[in-house]
Amino acid sequence: MGMWIGRNRKARVTYGFDEIALVPGRVTINPNEVDITFPLSRNAAEPLALKIPILASAMDGVVDVHFAIAMSKLGGLAVLNLEGVQTRYKNPQEVLQKIVEADRADVTALLQRIYQEPVQVPQRAAEFGGIAQETGADVFVVQSTVSTVRHFSSEYKSLDLEKFCREMRIPVIVGNTVGYDVTFEIMECGPAAVLVGVGPGAACTSRGVLGLGVPQVTATVDCAAARDAYFKKTSRYVPIITDGGMSRGGDVCKALACGADAVMVGSAFAKAEEAPGCGYHWGMATPHANLPRGTRIKVGTTGSLKQILFGPAEVDDGSQNLVGAITTCMGNVGARNIAEFQQTEIIIAPSIKTEGKLFQTVQSVGMGAG
Repeated sequence: MGMWIGRNRKARVTYGFDEIALVPGRVTINPNEVDITFPLSRNAAEPLALKIPILASAMDGVVDVHFAIAMSKLGGLAVLNLEGVQTRYKNPQEVLQKIVEADRADVTALLQRIYQEPVQVPQRAAEFGGIAQETGADVFVVQSTVSTVRHFSSEYKSLDLEKFCREMRIPVIVGNTVGYDVTFEIMECGPAAVLVGVGPGAACTSRGVLGLGVPQVTATVDCAAARDAYFKKTSRYVPIITDGGMSRGGDVCKALACGADAVMVGSAFAKAEEAPGCGYHWGMATPHANLPRGTRIKVGTTGSLKQILFGPAEVDDGSQNLVGAITTCMGNVGARNIAEFQQTEIIIAPSIKTEGKLFQTVQSVGMGAG
């Protein structure tokens, strides 16, 4: 595999969402009759069954307690950042307003002061896990820029992931990763699901700062292969959740078709009226005291959370009615459920978003607005 990039050095060709397309099926299905439920296994209990395969990411501009409640009522799941503003301040909305109103030149320094130095590896998961579990959380997420089972440090004690997953009574989701081998190793530790994606988020600058990451199509396909191999070996199915890089319904559909069991979305939900960031969104690594790897972006407020998930869409760019996009796409490829959707024929199609779209591009409307 791979192509020569110079003497004695090869590199693989990888793909992102804009470089592929899904092929319509030989059979089509009524979108109202497809199954998009997403089950998360639980120890000694029935699986946690989500009505929609969509999670809201743990961004302070996206999720607070009120947003999480609204997301749950609509059938999804929202993740609250336990190292974020909501847990640091008695009046988090006042702090969020300062971030929103800050000048562009000052916002990173302000974020650094507000958050202080954040935890960059999940060594505090053991402390927070029990608290979250006892207070009634449905799921606990252990998340860092890059997660591995074998993390070495002489400065602090690394989390024993296998022990942590075994002792927690609620499902544990672990991330983020982009590779086959590391995904397989993480699955051997017993998590309920694995997050996929390094650096694709709209507000993340890790790829520019660190030169690190794998485009989400290739990352999803590779991690899905690890999931399938692990299932073949153990008969235990560990879902993968593609995290980041999906701002429109078409991106979500492609992630699922490439092998994801669910997706985690941030910027699309930052546009919701219920989002605490008031139309602004910033990455979790933006406040790092020494090497910020994110930025604050303005996405605007376009509608309610229900509208973004279920419509009716009032914009033409695919950022509303994400669930409708999934079910309609599944109907057009002939997939009755997510597992069948993962078998969709995929083509490499770098012109898929530009072919015949000259007027949209020139006028910055529809598919030419992004």
